[in-house]
Amino acid sequence: MTYAKMQEYVKQKYGFSPKSCWIADVKELCGLTVRKGWNRVGKQRMHPCPKDKFEAIKEALNHFGLLKK
Repeated sequence: MTYAKMQEYVKQKYGFSPKSCWIADVKELCGLTVRKGWNRVGKQRMHPCPKDKFEAIKEALNHFGLLKK
């Protein structure tokens, strides 16, 4: 699963294209391992996932088999 495929899935199903930093934020909040971005300064995210987009991205992670039910 690539972030591009996940963005395409979310756009088709929910009508918006999530930023890759939103996907990484949701993955981290769900306990999945993420790499530190090359442009990330410190431990805090500059652009965390908006609360209204969280469930859609989490469902996409589930769709691609990254989360256990």
